[in-house]
Amino acid sequence: MTGGPEPLSAVAREAFVRERAALRTEREAIAATLGNGGDGEVGDRADQADELQRATELDRLDARIEEIDDRLREGGVAGPPGTDAVGVGSTVTVRFEDGTETAVQIDDVAEVLDATMVTSDSPLGAALLGRRAGDTVTYETPEGRTTAVVVALGAGNGTGEAS
Repeated sequence: MTGGPEPLSAVAREAFVRERAALRTEREAIAATLGNGGDGEVGDRADQADELQRATELDRLDARIEEIDDRLREGGVAGPPGTDAVGVGSTVTVRFEDGTETAVQIDDVAEVLDATMVTSDSPLGAALLGRRAGDTVTYETPEGRTTAVVVALGAGNGTGEAS
């Protein structure tokens, strides 16, 4: 990453908002099953273990909701992606070892049907972060280690067309 707040695309923002809503719904359902009115009765060990497991799940859900809230907040203040180095939101034209060039957009989440989207935590996306035009990157693929050259860098139009 670039060290400062990272931009957030509309696709990523929408995905995070949907995920947060689903997590909140799941959290409410689990929270409703905890405590059962505080009637002072202590159940058997299985009941206690189940209660502890649900409490642990609530902690996990709360942590993920907080991560999403932080990322949405950060994306709101980041502004557009820079054009000096690759960051989240950048469109990067890359030349692969076989000579083909393609433009990809770096994002937090990839749209399932959009082959031009590359997540920032994917092997290629992570290798590109912080790089500049002319840099060569090395990353792992299922077929093994490969390299690519950053040909050009833009602010991101999401079309997948070379800039």
